[in-house]
Amino acid sequence: MINPPVVQSPSISVDLPEKRVQLYNISWQAYESILTAIGDRRSAQLSYYKGTLEIMTPLEQHDYSGGAIDRFIQILVEGFDLNLKSMESTTLNRADLKVGAEPDKGYYIANEPLVRGRIVDLNTDPPPDLIVEVDITHTDINKNALYAEMGVPEFWRYNGQILTIYCLRDGIYEAVETSPNFPGVPKERLYQFLQDCAEVGETQAKRNLRCWVAEAG
Repeated sequence: MINPPVVQSPSISVDLPEKRVQLYNISWQAYESILTAIGDRRSAQLSYYKGTLEIMTPLEQHDYSGGAIDRFIQILVEGFDLNLKSMESTTLNRADLKVGAEPDKGYYIANEPLVRGRIVDLNTDPPPDLIVEVDITHTDINKNALYAEMGVPEFWRYNGQILTIYCLRDGIYEAVETSPNFPGVPKERLYQFLQDCAEVGETQAKRNLRCWVAEAG
């Protein structure tokens, strides 16, 4: 009896939207030392909460989603004539709370005049009015608890398909259907914008959104 040749299965490459590395039982001092050692010229984003340090490297799907949400917010702010100071992957540390994060996007809207034209210091300045995080793959960092402790009033989490809007009430985030910063904008407008970006391109998607904002305003 002749045995059939062994055929190896082809290797399957899975394109992930993010790469994550978690380190546990890390002290605040060690976290600060790691931040200093790796410096600012890097693609990875660090988050620290209750002894867990996560190093996340965003890949194409992550960056695309974060960029699209940023364009969505920029158009809303412009169309509704709101103040804005935007922050991207900025290190937000509270040594007194021993929490730190580098969110995908952060925005000062109502409190923009308080931080206009200078570097933000969370020891004396309020936290951003809105934080946006794209978390498509699993993270061991409790982002809701982290940003709630920082006192961030509004937190958006996007998992690649669903946007969840959280509003801080009595120190705890509650999921809400409408953004407090953009009360007249349903979540469906973001979904429509993302769909337009995929189907007709970013330029036309932005035109469509600007037309909707002009009509809504």
